[in-house]
Amino acid sequence: MQKLTSKDDFPLTKNTAYINAANVALMPLCSAKVITDWQTDVAINGCIHFNDHAEDTAFDGLRHEAARLFSCKKEDIAGGSSYTELLNSIAWAVMPGEKQNVVSTDIVFPSTIYPWTRVSHHTSCEIRLVKGKNGYANFDDIIKQIDHKTAVVSISHVEYTGGQLYDLKKLSDVAHEHGAIVVVDATQSAGAISIDAPASGADVIISGSYKWLCGPFGAAVMYLSPAMQKKLEPGFVGFRSHKDMWNLDPSRLEYPASAKKFESSTMAFGCIKGLERSIQFLCDIGIDNIQTYNRYLSNKLLDGLTALDVNIVSSLKEEERTSIITCTVKNRDSMQIVNALKQRGVVAHKRQEFIRFSPHVYNSIEDIEKTLEELKVIIK
Repeated sequence: MQKLTSKDDFPLTKNTAYINAANVALMPLCSAKVITDWQTDVAINGCIHFNDHAEDTAFDGLRHEAARLFSCKKEDIAGGSSYTELLNSIAWAVMPGEKQNVVSTDIVFPSTIYPWTRVSHHTSCEIRLVKGKNGYANFDDIIKQIDHKTAVVSISHVEYTGGQLYDLKKLSDVAHEHGAIVVVDATQSAGAISIDAPASGADVIISGSYKWLCGPFGAAVMYLSPAMQKKLEPGFVGFRSHKDMWNLDPSRLEYPASAKKFESSTMAFGCIKGLERSIQFLCDIGIDNIQTYNRYLSNKLLDGLTALDVNIVSSLKEEERTSIITCTVKNRDSMQIVNALKQRGVVAHKRQEFIRFSPHVYNSIEDIEKTLEELKVIIK
């Protein structure tokens, strides 16, 4: 299969097999340039170019590109400085009460549940964590925990340890039947897996930018369904929260009639511009094309790992598979394996006791072959 990107866009790939998008992805140089150019301009020129109008419209480009990413309207998009910031604002906006519960898993990345746990300290809502094993949770067990007292299902679209993919439409249908909303962490899926946000039924989808979106630290993006735009009042507010941010009257707060109401404060706007450019870069390639290409690479990697007789931890069910492949090597320490691979020009990652590989759009079949060859030598 033909490679989708140029090594000039990702210089490290000229001499390193970087199979680590689930940790920190490589950023195309065009995105890095946008960030540094913006910061340099502000450093040299202050507000001459980044004036009131530029600050007011700083998120407009991100909204346009993220609407392509999530197959939604630009009014459904908000930007922020991190996934955690945006989720906390949602958690305090929803604020489940004492007789309600929040459903998630005990294998989810902590940031996906901690904001709800913090709310529970205030309201005494119940936190229900479905037990998983080796980074895997049974989907039916999650469904069984949803009842008429469930206010929120807060879930990762893709689990970070083993790469398990959940069916958002099935989950949303069940949650909505019980009057609950679905809040999705797409940090391990956005940019690598096609997401039609309205069709998924999810009420909120949030993604950090520095993994599969190939963006910078310090930026995040959120899809907020039209129903939630009308219903929710942001948990975090600031001067940007008002519908006319430069009408600086502190005696009232009137929100925009869109997801924009969740954009509360001044931030590192260059990072938002960088994320905008990264999403544009990926969408121009086509997320469907990226998903197909990543599956091609991960299939080759999976076949090679199986031949090496390692223990595959990731789900092998087709409907649950992604390009994250997690494994262990019998009687070998995973951290030692990861370090040995790095010394040989292959970058993977250790999560818990596992070795995690995560190829992305900038990788090649040669990267996969190098990974397998070096791993074979290390094991022997």
